[in-house]
Amino acid sequence: MIVTHSKNHLFRIICVFGMIMIMSNARTLNPTNQRIRATNLGGWLVTEGWMKPSLFDSIPNKDFLDGVGLQFKSKTIGKFLCAELGGGTIIVANRSSASGWETFHLWRMSATSFHMRVFNKQFLGLDSTGVNLVATTTNSQTSGVFEIIRKPDDTSLVRIKAPNGLYLQAKSEDLVTADSKGDGEWGDDDPSVFEMTIIETFKGEYQITRGYGPLRAPKIMKDHWDTFIVEDDFKFIATSGLNAVRIPVGWWTASDPTPPKPYVGGSLQYLDKAFLWARKYNLKVILDLHAAPGSQNGYEHSATRDGSIEWGQTDENIQETVRVIEFFTARYASNPSLYAVELINEPRASGVPLSVLTKYYDLGYKAVRKHAPNAFVILSNRLGGEPKELFPLASGMKNVVIDVHYYNLFSSVFDDMTVEENIEFVRTNRSAELQAITTSNGPLTFVGEWVSEWQVRGATKEDYQKFSKANLDVFGRATFGWAYWSLKNVNNHWSMDWMIKNGYINL
Repeated sequence: MIVTHSKNHLFRIICVFGMIMIMSNARTLNPTNQRIRATNLGGWLVTEGWMKPSLFDSIPNKDFLDGVGLQFKSKTIGKFLCAELGGGTIIVANRSSASGWETFHLWRMSATSFHMRVFNKQFLGLDSTGVNLVATTTNSQTSGVFEIIRKPDDTSLVRIKAPNGLYLQAKSEDLVTADSKGDGEWGDDDPSVFEMTIIETFKGEYQITRGYGPLRAPKIMKDHWDTFIVEDDFKFIATSGLNAVRIPVGWWTASDPTPPKPYVGGSLQYLDKAFLWARKYNLKVILDLHAAPGSQNGYEHSATRDGSIEWGQTDENIQETVRVIEFFTARYASNPSLYAVELINEPRASGVPLSVLTKYYDLGYKAVRKHAPNAFVILSNRLGGEPKELFPLASGMKNVVIDVHYYNLFSSVFDDMTVEENIEFVRTNRSAELQAITTSNGPLTFVGEWVSEWQVRGATKEDYQKFSKANLDVFGRATFGWAYWSLKNVNNHWSMDWMIKNGYINL
């Protein structure tokens, strides 16, 4: 009897050990029969205004959000204000055409007051005379606050009130001062009047939380999080032929409930809900750090303040990002839905050196492995980088994936393409690009973002169905899988929810 009991006990131990081994390897992918077919939950926990413009409707003075790029043409001189040399010296009014040096980006302090940043990241201010306009300091707090006053019946005409309480005026091409009373009739002969052009806007997380301010933003964001993605969406995803969600998150969520200003607390509890819903409906989760501290690409979806790329410029910034990755991984490592962690989304080659990125990827990979030994770690290719530049780093890692994004958009190449040419481009060019980075002994490949949208005007439903099928056929060859951008969007073809329900995509 003792022997029998021991055998039974041993059998139970073996069974339990076997179950542990199965669970510990639950995230191991078999590329031949279980590839990711996902949708992104974009625009939810990281704001992208173009996906839901109504979010910004009630912001006071909403034309002047953080980062908006403005150009000012003197009505008397007929030339643009310009930061000479791009910054570091005086402001002039002698440019016949406008580009980077002639563009001023706002840092919003209130609905009507702003710091103004120039090309080389200095801020407008007054020199020691208290009158002459310069851009010499990189410290916004010492630069002074400006106001932009629009003409009531023509909002393209403005006056700019300086920190000394007087108004800017272009006295000559080389002399811009802050010593006008600004009480004229807005005529073309008034040197304090400028014609303003808005050339660039940002509507991301920074803009919406700063725009509404600390009193209104928490409710606005909570209402959005409550309604944009709900449990029924996960149920729909699970019954539509999809097996995963890619969830973009921002670095500030790791500091919930008291993130740095202007971000507001509360997003972490919605990420928790997403993991609960994913587990309930047997969906895998790809956790994607979409917005890193300082912005890794200068786009609104990385929560940039003014289009600058400042991520990775210091070791502390990299270490802070690693801490964010470790926080998320540790929090969700015990949830069987955590399938992969994407260390950063779309770093831009023009602002992020490869050496900096590989250093971060190495540290981020180790942070994930510390808590989730078998989760996949996804390395996003740099925008504008070489397709295989991450392969040497990836060769020393296990369960690692390279993320590429394919859109038949954002390039003049696609401007005049027909329906047939777009489809052929996917079947030929995209297929070749994907095949080039898919190797038998290299990292897995993941088309982390794509969409059935293009530059074609007047396309029929059947055209979209053919285009969608071509994308699915080609991107289905990615050895890790694909993820559509995105589940919800006011633009129908960008919404996988709409595309599936209306028969444009058949899974």
